[in-house]
Amino acid sequence: MSPATLAVVKTAKQETPSALPDLAVIKTRQQAAWSSGDYAVVGTTLQIVGEELCETLDLHAGSTVLDVAAGNGMASLAAARRWCDVVSTDYVANLLERGRSRALAEGLSIEFKVADAEALPFNNNSFDVVISTFGVMFTPNQDRAAAELLRVCKPGGRIGLTNWTPDGFIGHMFKTIGKYMPPPAAARSPMLWGTRNRLTELFGSAASSIRTEPRKFNFRYRSAEHFVDMFQTYYGPMLKAFAALEPNQQEGLKKDLCVLIARMNKADDAMVVPSEYLEVIITKR
Repeated sequence: MSPATLAVVKTAKQETPSALPDLAVIKTRQQAAWSSGDYAVVGTTLQIVGEELCETLDLHAGSTVLDVAAGNGMASLAAARRWCDVVSTDYVANLLERGRSRALAEGLSIEFKVADAEALPFNNNSFDVVISTFGVMFTPNQDRAAAELLRVCKPGGRIGLTNWTPDGFIGHMFKTIGKYMPPPAAARSPMLWGTRNRLTELFGSAASSIRTEPRKFNFRYRSAEHFVDMFQTYYGPMLKAFAALEPNQQEGLKKDLCVLIARMNKADDAMVVPSEYLEVIITKR
């Protein structure tokens, strides 16, 4: 796997015109990574995050909601359960199909549409609420993605995000991967979306308020080995990372990930690892 798909562990230098063309290459490789494996297997375990975000947003029935980089619809379904008019988008069509199957099984009405978070196919000021759970933070061109979220949100509307933080478990997981697969210099770390300073840079000039609340999601698996095996099989970026390494490096990465989990584990008989994320509510001017 190219390091481009794992641009998640370093704060890159300010983007320059010479670096910008690399972002298109990074996006292509990231899309291939997220299309591999089956992120839906992981996404379903995160469902409580979508529910909590929608509760924090206090969604009202009839509100128009856009879910960006929705994956298999964790937050889309939560919004639809609250009788909102929901459009669920992602640039991986197979994930949207998994979301569609979930909505059908629950009798929920959701529109699914393939869309790039950096070029959303919607008119200005189209939605009351725009949401993204651990999705838009992985876009290579962060400024463009933030501008798109703002563009399609109505004045006075809200943008709700959940973003992994640099010092949480997932942040450390990607730092561990980065020891084996260093990220490209042209890319900013997605974990910056989990910091107040970066959010202010991205949204501050167009926002009347930015509210952030640190929260924790507990990763619950049978063991550290179970977690690594599941993520190596189903979580695209990790699948690609292992596939790109030599067997001895694969063993080294697996060992380092298990050490990380052991250090953060709160259970003796299983894996219960809290991972910090930032819940963000932005109100557009």
